Amino acid sequence: MSTTSKLVLVTGATAGIGRMTAIHLAKQGHRVIATGRKPAELAKVKLEAAGLSLETVLLDVTSQASIAAAVAEVDRISKGRGLDVLVNNAGFGILGPTSEITDADMRRQYETNVFGLMNVTRAFLPKMRERRAGRIINVSSVGGRITLPYFGVYNSTKYAVESLSDALRYELRPFGIDVALIEPGVIRTNFEATAVSGLEQFASTPYALAMRKYENMSKTADRFASNPIVIARAIARAVNAGRPSARYVAPRSTNMIIWMSALLPTRMWDWMMRKVGFLTPKALDLSGSPVTHDRQPIDVSVVKRTSAEAHAPAN
Repeated sequence: MSTTSKLVLVTGATAGIGRMTAIHLAKQGHRVIATGRKPAELAKVKLEAAGLSLETVLLDVTSQASIAAAVAEVDRISKGRGLDVLVNNAGFGILGPTSEITDADMRRQYETNVFGLMNVTRAFLPKMRERRAGRIINVSSVGGRITLPYFGVYNSTKYAVESLSDALRYELRPFGIDVALIEPGVIRTNFEATAVSGLEQFASTPYALAMRKYENMSKTADRFASNPIVIARAIARAVNAGRPSARYVAPRSTNMIIWMSALLPTRMWDWMMRKVGFLTPKALDLSGSPVTHDRQPIDVSVVKRTSAEAHAPAN
């Protein structure tokens, strides 16, 4: 394992896994650039890392202008050399029945978790290619390997990160650039609180009762969660390794659920997931009359006219 000091940039470093990782790597002697969207939180990270080699840079991964400004700042810090390691950690999730999540909330998750990750990666790749050396570490999730009830949209973004990372690992290796995935299990951060914060929007859907039960269950799940330092250490292993593994599952006990999903018959796995999500007729209280929705009949002529207008060439 190499312990040579590296210049490492961590996205989403204002809280949770990103914050813990930035400070942990700085304590190991690496030169760390902690980035995030909130100046006040970045100032707290800087204060917590007093005496360590840690700098902060504003970075909103959904803004091309912000990414370009961060690249310019890294060029200044590194005197034009660029990063040794990029840790793509920024991401968030919104929990809810997959069919009921709004288009806007779905797009927000993809903009940060997928497009943001790729845009930041593209921005810092040129200097790595020039040097024929570098490392990209993408923070995915065990939810990028298995799909959980109500996390369909979030999980799908992590499935995308898994596939993109695999492809990048093949394509960048000729340039001396390694790509590794970190797959956290249940970690004690503010992720779950953020994910369940908007559950009231599903109160008028057929899943309302199940969502209330799931929210109550999630409040007790924190006692089974691992400390973010577990993920920070996994990321550090990927940073320090002479040749990193393709994937790091943390905590290692999380491998159990991955193995179960692969070994159990699909029908049995589906039954387990429905139980976890309270997705049974009884839990959903479907014993009464079928739910009807007061929707106006579709005017086919309007649909045809709208479709024609949408596909007309722009002026």
